[in-house]
Amino acid sequence: MRAQPPIPEPLWNTVPPEAQAAILVVVESLQGRISELEQRIADLEARLTLNSTNSSKPPSSDPIGLKRKPPTPPSRRNRGGQPGHPKAFRALVPPEKLRSSRDCKPGPCRRCGHDLHGEDPTPLIHQVADLPKIEPIVDEYRLHRLTCPDCGETTCATLPDGVPAGNFSPYTQAILATLAGAYRLSKRQIRQLVGDLFGLSISTGMIAKLERQSAAALAVPYRELADSVPQAEVVNIDETGWREDRRKAWLWVTVTAMATVFTIAGRRSGKVARALLGDKEDQVVGSDRFSAYDWIRAFWRQICWGHLRRDFQAMIDRGGEAEVIGRRLMRSSDQIFSFWHRARDGALEWDSMRDRILRLRPTVRRALEAGSNGRLPRRRGPVRRSSGWKRACGISCGSPAWSRPTTRRSAPCGMQ
Repeated sequence: MRAQPPIPEPLWNTVPPEAQAAILVVVESLQGRISELEQRIADLEARLTLNSTNSSKPPSSDPIGLKRKPPTPPSRRNRGGQPGHPKAFRALVPPEKLRSSRDCKPGPCRRCGHDLHGEDPTPLIHQVADLPKIEPIVDEYRLHRLTCPDCGETTCATLPDGVPAGNFSPYTQAILATLAGAYRLSKRQIRQLVGDLFGLSISTGMIAKLERQSAAALAVPYRELADSVPQAEVVNIDETGWREDRRKAWLWVTVTAMATVFTIAGRRSGKVARALLGDKEDQVVGSDRFSAYDWIRAFWRQICWGHLRRDFQAMIDRGGEAEVIGRRLMRSSDQIFSFWHRARDGALEWDSMRDRILRLRPTVRRALEAGSNGRLPRRRGPVRRSSGWKRACGISCGSPAWSRPTTRRSAPCGMQ
């Protein structure tokens, strides 16, 4: 039976039945439209509150005056190590690696002045580490050109085997490539650094040339590492903006238990992701929600827990019924990270960590299903859902990342 519209009953009874039916249809249509618009307004208002703490937006996009979480108030404890904490000692260098070793014995007794003799079976060890002054070691090869006394032809000597044709050794080339690739120094910075620390004179053009030679030499081992990624049981993948030859590109990274492979590509698409990951069906992939990874089956995909926590925070910030589920999911997330940190630090066995996380699985599943179905467990009434709500409730808690750890030292957020 349809509900009577908000019209006084005496007036409503004077309306013919056919008109009443028409009015009810119009009212129901308008009520549905009003509910749709209210939901849209709620979603737009929620989007206005998104920032770097409850979404994937960068901190640079935060509005001026955003109140961040206040810093933890300082404790009343003294600085430094607290009573009872395990002490950290610098490991001593073994005797065979020492440059020198000498015994220091006291002179006369500090009380009576009597001469002291003998040996201390357990003397105090004090080691001082130093860096040697580095200067270039230059080897010279004089290639003689001689003339044949019989035919008059000139012949020049060749370099011995193993001597590079260039002016810098492979070790020097490797150091320069490391400074450029791993430490991201510019060519001018590399030139100044090797000049100040090593006393090596080199031009920026030669540094660029040695970089190209290093890239060619590393092509084969890089290809071997890249080919090992599709065969790994667990792979984490991500991408970020990059500049290549003054053009916009994308830097992709794939991380396995054995290797980290960086790839520069001109596109940010699923085709590139497929080329990097391969077609192995039973491979667990940790990623964010970028559409380039939508081709991965949900059962084998683990959404990054760092992104999920921001979604949970967005639920909490939204308030109302969404806040209840958001806090439940955030508490479960805190427990998961606590278990992983304890296992990483050696305070908890990895098998025990897995069992504890599996016991949390039903709790997380119920919360996700409640958000997906629009109802809270053990509560009455529908829950208004936003697009952020649907994203957070879209993780696959039935994935192998929940059911079994394919790599024992994988972080819950997918990072190694």
